[in-house]
Amino acid sequence: MHTIIYLLAWAGLLWGCFVIGVQVIGTYKLFRRYSSIPDKPVSPTLPKNEVPHVTAIRPAKGIEPGLYECLASVFHQNYPRDKLTIYLCVESNQDPAYPILRQLVSDFPDFDATVFVEAEDPYLRHATDIGPNPKIRNQSRAYREAKGDIIWAIDCNVWVAKDVIGRMVDRLCGFQPGGKTTTPYKFVHQLPLVVDTVTSMSHMNTEGQALLSNSVVTGGSGTGDVGVPSSVLSRSWKHGGGRLEEMFLATSHAKFYCAINTAAVTPCIVGKSNMFRKSHLDEATDPARNPLLTGTSATLPKGIDHFSSYMCEDHVIGLLLWHMKIPGFARHALVYGDLAIQPIAGMSVSAYAARRVRWLRARKWTVLLATLVEHGVESLVCCFYLSFGLTTLPWTRDALGIPGTWASLGWCWLAGVTLWMLVDRAVFKKLHAGVSISVDEDTPAFVRGASRGGAEKRQFGEWLLAWLGREFLAFPIWAWAVFQGTGVNWRGRRFRVRSDMTLMLCRHHTYGIARQDTLMLGLPTSRHPLRHILP
Repeated sequence: MHTIIYLLAWAGLLWGCFVIGVQVIGTYKLFRRYSSIPDKPVSPTLPKNEVPHVTAIRPAKGIEPGLYECLASVFHQNYPRDKLTIYLCVESNQDPAYPILRQLVSDFPDFDATVFVEAEDPYLRHATDIGPNPKIRNQSRAYREAKGDIIWAIDCNVWVAKDVIGRMVDRLCGFQPGGKTTTPYKFVHQLPLVVDTVTSMSHMNTEGQALLSNSVVTGGSGTGDVGVPSSVLSRSWKHGGGRLEEMFLATSHAKFYCAINTAAVTPCIVGKSNMFRKSHLDEATDPARNPLLTGTSATLPKGIDHFSSYMCEDHVIGLLLWHMKIPGFARHALVYGDLAIQPIAGMSVSAYAARRVRWLRARKWTVLLATLVEHGVESLVCCFYLSFGLTTLPWTRDALGIPGTWASLGWCWLAGVTLWMLVDRAVFKKLHAGVSISVDEDTPAFVRGASRGGAEKRQFGEWLLAWLGREFLAFPIWAWAVFQGTGVNWRGRRFRVRSDMTLMLCRHHTYGIARQDTLMLGLPTSRHPLRHILP
């Protein structure tokens, strides 16, 4: 056997075994921790003077499916009201989400809730060192005016159960039942999940119409038209992206997310629902107190504004807190059992592909090695690598009685992909059953799960089509994202991601103003790492 073939066979065998091992850990954790409702939190029951104050920051952009219900979930939290501050953030009062934010504040008058409009922030108007990241700019004032030390950064388009804040505070602060405590963490987060609401919510019912009408659909055209075409082909193309996104987050992503956070060898977070301390982030972004900040990073502003120059700001925040040593605190923790659930509607297949490309390009320079090998963790490629090793190496052929033929490789690959698919089916059903979510009168239908009056069950035939579609698209999407440029479209603007993870805002997307006026809005100067606006 040629030496190169022999080495490739060994590499394929080892890689396949490694990926399967990671998936076993993730699948075990998912079934163990998401099969029942988590225990009640401790922090809300502590003496009033011992309950930590939490500031929830929710940046909004446009109207998304279930926006009101998702935002209202924070107001429904079982937590002392005088210990919770809610800041709803929007770019301008012309944003379609603005009336809904005002309505929420009006509907919950007993809460300490405020709507912050980025365009009315005097600090951003005159700052010259704030980068173009629209999400960070949106949250800047809310972070600066936060009450208490704990920040809960939660996207506008995710719904959380009523006890989530308490369990996140427990994990962050180390509170345990019976007055006991354990090691607190610097950063805690939740497992994200997507529910495609088009089919289940497009029938003529009140909640479905509330979710889908007048919505700037996630990943869609923004027209608000989420009518379901009668043609199977048209329906699959126009709304199939939602099913693909739903499939990705409930199978491959969920397994690896839980496995990596169990091993805790590297940060693995998604910026849907994260909690950390303002004091820790201020310290981590201060070069006088954090020796890890050198070169360009030492010149950036402190606090959350430090990350306004970066794409994938959630990962960069987590990464900085992960590496900064703070005595007495552990690094990161996933709050098992709780889900950050995002309803989506009207996402086309092309919009799904664009979303995945943006995600991969944002991560390409943050975790380059992981991104380069990411195609190898998908079923079709990984099973090929493993099958090639099993049918090529003499000792594996002899031990398993497998002929060293292409036909044997094909059968091994097919068996591996089939088994992989069956595991994914079980994981998907477990997460979408919603059995770890406590349901009451405030729980919207898209959260309840198929077994409790929520979205209908995904029949195996349609589920299989979505699974096959996602798996076969995984490699071409990865290849396009990694090798065909660095540009991304995000929140209505065009950016390019540089190798140092900073953002470059394209010339014709400078917040709707002329290029020469960008300094007035705090866009890059020659002293800033974002040295140029692209032509």
